[in-house]
Amino acid sequence: MNTQDQHDRGHPRPGTRRRLPRLVAVAGAAALTLSAGLATPLNPAPQQAQAKESKKVLTVAVAQSVDSLSPFLASRLVSTSIHRLMYEYLTNYDPADNHAIPGLATKWEPSADKLTWTYTIRSNSKWSDGQQATAEDAAWTFNKMMTDPGAATANGSFVGNFKKVTAPSATKLVIELKKPQATMAALDVPIVPKHVWEKVGDFSKFNNDKSFPIVGNGPFILTDYKADSYVRLKPNKTFWRGAPKFDELVFKYYKDGDAAVAALQKGEVSFVSNLTPAQSAALKSQSDIKVNDAPGRRFYALATNPGAQAKNGKHFGDGAESLLDQKVRQALFMAIDRNTLIDKVFQGHAVEGEGYIPPRFSTYFWKPSASQELAYDPAKAAQLLDEAGYKKNGDGKRVEKNGKPINYRVLCHATDPNDKAVGQYLKEWFGKLGIGVTLNCLDNVTDPWLAGTYDLAFDGWSVNPDPDFVLSIHTCAALPATPKDTGATDNFICDKKYDDLYDQQLAEYDSAKRADLVKQMESRLYDTGYMNVMAYPNAVEAYRTDQIKSIETMPKAAGNIYGQDGYWSWWSAVPAGSSGASSDGSSSTGVIIGIVAGVVVLAGAGAFFAMRRRSTAEDRE
Repeated sequence: MNTQDQHDRGHPRPGTRRRLPRLVAVAGAAALTLSAGLATPLNPAPQQAQAKESKKVLTVAVAQSVDSLSPFLASRLVSTSIHRLMYEYLTNYDPADNHAIPGLATKWEPSADKLTWTYTIRSNSKWSDGQQATAEDAAWTFNKMMTDPGAATANGSFVGNFKKVTAPSATKLVIELKKPQATMAALDVPIVPKHVWEKVGDFSKFNNDKSFPIVGNGPFILTDYKADSYVRLKPNKTFWRGAPKFDELVFKYYKDGDAAVAALQKGEVSFVSNLTPAQSAALKSQSDIKVNDAPGRRFYALATNPGAQAKNGKHFGDGAESLLDQKVRQALFMAIDRNTLIDKVFQGHAVEGEGYIPPRFSTYFWKPSASQELAYDPAKAAQLLDEAGYKKNGDGKRVEKNGKPINYRVLCHATDPNDKAVGQYLKEWFGKLGIGVTLNCLDNVTDPWLAGTYDLAFDGWSVNPDPDFVLSIHTCAALPATPKDTGATDNFICDKKYDDLYDQQLAEYDSAKRADLVKQMESRLYDTGYMNVMAYPNAVEAYRTDQIKSIETMPKAAGNIYGQDGYWSWWSAVPAGSSGASSDGSSSTGVIIGIVAGVVVLAGAGAFFAMRRRSTAEDRE
């Protein structure tokens, strides 16, 4: 939940309350629109676009509302994607193949023992209020996260191993570690201007949504915001990589995906993502519309409530007792026919789920062995339930230890048609085992999720090239400090074997050895049955070619446009009818190739730099 992208991320912060859903790092339809001659809430005065040259506005319609405009709090994919546009990170990811490239830092190098990292901060990045962006801004950002639990809400996991961070000069940042950390070229943390943020009082409550424009140094400057309505941004004309080509970028909230698609068909919207198979099929036949259907960076899973707990040992929530039994969780795995879901729900726009990391990230992709696989086998599932002591009664119902029939409450997103469709199959498949299912489809799944008042939940994250963040959300360290607090955990998993592997992979600089440790972690998650990955959905998107001349996918060969590990799509987008030249006279592709040439490859650290998540997920996400 970092792309960032994801979604929730970080280690627990005592004393803070999250107001952010953990399941939404992947949710949401997105659309882009040009306001040409249309009267809308974002453009109340109709324009005669054809009569004269009008302002070129790109509007991204999203079905996910912004949780916070503070990069210290945000975990939803839409929010972390916007922060990638507003603020620079130390490093970025090449859109072609995800390897680490310069961001605010032009180069980075470790000491011989890998415990001290020195970053050279570029001298040609300015904040939008005219002040120079310096190493002091980066040092202040990290130190604030290290010392203030509120500031660590979204990204605390990145600094949990930091010992000391200093800025000896305006262009030199030094990070000292407690132990080796294999993610030092993948710190997905927005760097904020110290002179602005040092005036903030309570970081756990400050949402950064009252004063505009918001000072940043990314390719766009946020100029206006209305909750559950829109976010408005303009190009940063002094952005060191070159200014974006559209005159304005707007993220507009659409609760209904069909409404966004209808707007695309009318020419009111120029880009839509997260299309259903029916929507995709309908759009493919229309002129001036191109459908992008590529392997995605998400997994789609059924998460189990393993017994909500806090780090102080206190349990809370009311998850079903039967789900504490590993055999029961594995039985649920074996009752789900993934092939049917791919064929009937996703209609081929996804691949069958296996391990925790999607196959797009081949270095870390894992699949169970034939003997380990919990394949679709209803008879075996029934046998496991019998062995666990949950046998059918005279009415054909399996009962909990307290004698009540098992009826699992399944949290689902009211705006996600996949959740509802899969939910109907779960009712059928679990029903044959004698288990009831109640779908609890909500606009806001946050409250029951954080309170642990659910049994199963549709879950998903947009995974970054480096998997550390989406791995960290299943550690014991991510649990809330007390039942009254909120940690960074996804679904309250706490497993010592998993934690030991997590610590090992974080400290492993050898890329092959680290990948093997990550795969062992995926194997452990699979065996325990806490995370049932059902599918890896494609990124299915469409845009109007009469409004967008070109736009960058990530990865370049076959990738997504919305929710990238970077800002390439919106920064590179060229309006239809434009020459396509960037502000410095070169094409977007040329600029990107130029950056790649400046990458520092480190002996001893090497290939792992190509891998970094939040959340997005990401998304986070």
